[in-house]
Amino acid sequence: MDSKNWEQIKSKYQLGQFVQGKVEYHTPFGVFVDIGESLVKGLIKIPDFLDEGEMNEQMYPEIGQTIGAVVVGYNEKNSSQVYLCAKPSVLHKALVPLKSPALIV
Repeated sequence: MDSKNWEQIKSKYQLGQFVQGKVEYHTPFGVFVDIGESLVKGLIKIPDFLDEGEMNEQMYPEIGQTIGAVVVGYNEKNSSQVYLCAKPSVLHKALVPLKSPALIV
């Protein structure tokens, strides 16, 4: 993918943005997600599933299942992956943004 198209992908999938996609396949290091782009996949790495405890293969979402995640980075080396996070704490922050309480004067 050329740098112009990669920059468009990064602009479309901005850090902190909530996205949904379908689980395409599992690997020992994570789960690949179809985010609707022909040349780019979402990747949720194993440490990015749980806030606590250890993830195992039995806990992976099923292939074909629609899941939500938050954009946390990009694979700049080959411009083909958007890194995602599905930790409950990260999803909560993305879906329920908290506003700072107003200062009482």
